[in-house]
Amino acid sequence: MLLDEDKPKEACGVFGIYAPGQDVARITYYGLYALQHRGQESAGIAVGDGEKITCRKGMGLVGEVFTEDTLRMLKGHIALGHVRYSTAAENTIENAQPHNFYYKQGMIALGHNGNLTNYAELRRKLADSGAVFQSTADSELMINLIVRAGTEDLASGILKTMEQLEGSYSLILITEKKMFGIRDPHGMRPLCLGRLGDGYILASESCALDTIGAEFIRDVKPGEVVMIDEDGVTALQPHRDCKRALCVFEFVYLARPDSVIDGLSVQQARYALGKELAREYPLDGDMVIPVPDSGTSSAFAYAMERGLPFREGLMKNRYVGRTFIRPVQVTRDLGVRLKLNPIREMIFGKRVIMVDDSIVRGTTSGKLVQMIREAGAKEVHLLVSSPPVTHSCYYGIDTSKNGELIAASHCIEEIREHIGADSLGYLSRSGLHAALAPFNPDILCDACFCGDYPIR
Repeated sequence: MLLDEDKPKEACGVFGIYAPGQDVARITYYGLYALQHRGQESAGIAVGDGEKITCRKGMGLVGEVFTEDTLRMLKGHIALGHVRYSTAAENTIENAQPHNFYYKQGMIALGHNGNLTNYAELRRKLADSGAVFQSTADSELMINLIVRAGTEDLASGILKTMEQLEGSYSLILITEKKMFGIRDPHGMRPLCLGRLGDGYILASESCALDTIGAEFIRDVKPGEVVMIDEDGVTALQPHRDCKRALCVFEFVYLARPDSVIDGLSVQQARYALGKELAREYPLDGDMVIPVPDSGTSSAFAYAMERGLPFREGLMKNRYVGRTFIRPVQVTRDLGVRLKLNPIREMIFGKRVIMVDDSIVRGTTSGKLVQMIREAGAKEVHLLVSSPPVTHSCYYGIDTSKNGELIAASHCIEEIREHIGADSLGYLSRSGLHAALAPFNPDILCDACFCGDYPIR
């Protein structure tokens, strides 16, 4: 079991650019590098040159899929990039994105972040009407709906299709000449708009804009469609009043800490979670260590709030991705150690407070506690900067099935015994809301903590 395999996983990240005169494929390549944390199983880039769309994609990390020669082949003024982690759909090359199609008016490519909850129903209706599919991804289904609804006007087809979709989605869609950014009416998945010279950028996170030197303009509004072409940016806002439901796990774990989502800094949010954790669990210890990297900000805030030393007690191997050869059954215990190794000289004989961002199955947490003990820690206390994950997510985050969620069937004391910690504390749901109060937690989806799902 690897550390990342016991964490919630984002479905994917999307990046788009409309910039005549610039090397859009290369810029997209760098943008996808910035979004690599959102998907590490496949990567793809589609480029439009005014007459056709050329697409290249493959399994693996961005740097493994694309070479200098590949990028040189992708010429045009519009590009769409995608990195993917499979959730509902299978991990196959057929499901790698962008999806690229011919239709009545030419060519179209689409990249999707999220998950449709009425996918099966919509696919069945399309299949009954004679549609055929090459993948099991809901992105291909959306292309079918859009082109059928907008035979003469793609923008109207997008707006009509949004009336049928249920679930979460941030989409970037390109034709040979235009680019569209689309965000679901609940705003569950992030999408922002930026400027690069005379061109425009769409991206899942603002860190991708920073990476390529683009200027942040604003977040795409929930339910909004932005169209980008030679006339600039045109905003289309369908009339649909929905409860806001931005995924809270963007701030807990998924997003990069240098991103700002809907006005809230991810780094500041995690720092606030750590301060709230210190108020709820004022433990005494010799040091505070994080489970890197997403637990670092909260651990540092906890240490500052408690006046305790903050130390790097676990060293992370940053060169292990999801594509390396997994340990076989006989060496399965190597899984966590390939990612993290305790610094024995730092923690020997110490009372250690370890801060992590979340616990899903509990398998990795137990191995980490065991590693810290074997390194000579006198005590190991585990604190989690989010509430217990008790319900599965159906909106594009892989949090496992309910039966695999340890907090769905075990109380905190039972979980503590299972992982072998001297004490275990989760941030309360009220503490989570207090930490995110500057953002207005009422517009967040935290169904994984309480089962209150905003979308059927």
